[in-house]
Amino acid sequence: MSTAVPFAKPSRFERLFNRLFGALLGLGVGFAHTYLLEVRGRKSGRLHAMPVDLLAHGGKQYLVAPRGRTQWVRNAQAAGVVRLRKGRRAQTFRLRELGTAERPPVLKAYLDQFRREVQRFFPVPAGAPVEAFTPLADRYPAFELVPDAAPDARA
Repeated sequence: MSTAVPFAKPSRFERLFNRLFGALLGLGVGFAHTYLLEVRGRKSGRLHAMPVDLLAHGGKQYLVAPRGRTQWVRNAQAAGVVRLRKGRRAQTFRLRELGTAERPPVLKAYLDQFRREVQRFFPVPAGAPVEAFTPLADRYPAFELVPDAAPDARA
């Protein structure tokens, strides 16, 4: 995986907002599509958590990194498994990273569904045709979530 893929570092305000929103998700409060993503740090082994928007598309579930190859993406790639939590409910998933050619329809669906939250990270507008995402696909990591067969597995 190339490290040349840029990512948009969150501002101080965005980090504070994510902490507050993450705390609410930890209490079980949030939109139906928002979860607290928990993943082990690839170097520290510590559990890191951040709010994410879960995309349901074509009968599958996806995580998209609108900021690019962020720390959670790198940790998830190293771990191969993440946990999504809201309140006391948690589910562990294995990750299947989408190839660049698979990403355009998922990126389009993600931007169309979550435009208010993520439009600023995409150089094409929500509603753009799927072909507009082809040249951008390598900039946005995306993962299909595969339910883990072991319910007690830890992220």
